[in-house]
Amino acid sequence: MARRLRGTLEQEIVDILADTNEPLTVARVNELLPGALAHTTVMTTLARMHDKGIVDRTPSGRGYAYRLAAPIETLPAARAARDMHRLLDKYGRRADVLARFVDELTPDDEQTLLRLLGGADGEPDGRSEP
Repeated sequence: MARRLRGTLEQEIVDILADTNEPLTVARVNELLPGALAHTTVMTTLARMHDKGIVDRTPSGRGYAYRLAAPIETLPAARAARDMHRLLDKYGRRADVLARFVDELTPDDEQTLLRLLGGADGEPDGRSEP
């Protein structure tokens, strides 16, 4: 069997999880994947995806069941937000980091942020921006 390209297995798993409303075990994900893979390969990939914030997991028997951490269309935004939180936690001096971030926003991004924070009219609009 030919090797998958880097990232292909993750994308195949995302596609499988996007097609279901219920958490899936490693064994079930493996059954739904094309080709034969070792259980440990799928388990390791899912664990790494969990560490990246792509999937959430809940205990299921002796292992876990996995589901997407966010709707598939919002996964990139969810991952970016998680990365931003990790960076804030890593570097400390949160106010300095946030101030620098705000200083570098485009006028459109600044207006979006103000609207989301409720600065434009005092109330957040409740929508996620693309």
